Amino acid sequence: MLVWLSGALLILLAGGWVVLNQMGGERYRRFSRLPMEGLRLAKLTPPLLFILEKSNMPVRFPVVFFRIQRSIQKIHGLRHSAEKSLLFLADALAYSWLFLIGGCLLSIGTGEWVGLLGGGFLGILLPVSTIKDLSKKVQLRDQDIIIELPELLNKMILLVGAGETVQKAIIHCAERAGDKQHPLYIELRKMVDDWEGGHSFQQAFEQFSKRCAVQEVSIFTTTVLLNFRRGGNDFVLALRDLSRVLWEKRKAIARTRGEQASSKLIFPMVVIFMVVIVLVGAPAFMMMNM
Repeated sequence: MLVWLSGALLILLAGGWVVLNQMGGERYRRFSRLPMEGLRLAKLTPPLLFILEKSNMPVRFPVVFFRIQRSIQKIHGLRHSAEKSLLFLADALAYSWLFLIGGCLLSIGTGEWVGLLGGGFLGILLPVSTIKDLSKKVQLRDQDIIIELPELLNKMILLVGAGETVQKAIIHCAERAGDKQHPLYIELRKMVDDWEGGHSFQQAFEQFSKRCAVQEVSIFTTTVLLNFRRGGNDFVLALRDLSRVLWEKRKAIARTRGEQASSKLIFPMVVIFMVVIVLVGAPAFMMMNM
């Protein structure tokens, strides 16, 4: 009975993928080719994209989809964010599909329920952990931006105080960034590109704030837009006041990360302690038995 059930499910999974891949057509295959880092099973996603869209998943679960889309926008940008959110979900479900197929094959080979149960359990666990991992990446990105923002403010204070305009100071900071792949400087370079593309200073700064989607960056944007026309001492004083607040937030994040790192060391330390006890105690027990 189990073998027949596993075989029927295997045929349904494999045959369903082939049929849905043909029904989806080039449109969903084009979705799967969107540039998006971190996806390993994008080639398997067209049938799953078809299922997600036809089932109106964004409408049925708006809160979940909005959170995923918000995270995708922060990491991968605003362009095609809805399509990339569906692609992310389809990639996560592709792992479930593979685990179910593997579970069916294992159950057919062994005749035990462990294959189906294990495949089903992993098929549920992995998409949930993938979504949690995405949220963790967004949290780390936001923290990296907050940590680097006081450094940016200090550079701007020095440059504006030395006689540079605000625009030139920002361009200098973006071009001379130590870490070119830091999320703050990536968004800063996009803002400079917006200026060169014809956007006004205010429009470019507002778009920069939306892309970062961090409260501290919004405060920084508001402070700059309110004071940059004054220039000179007024602008520098406003940035210095903001810099003091941001340095305190940077210290708080550093303390939090330090506590998290310490908590992660507890389990390895316990394991090492148990190994040491075994190594020290084993000879004593052997001598007692002798």
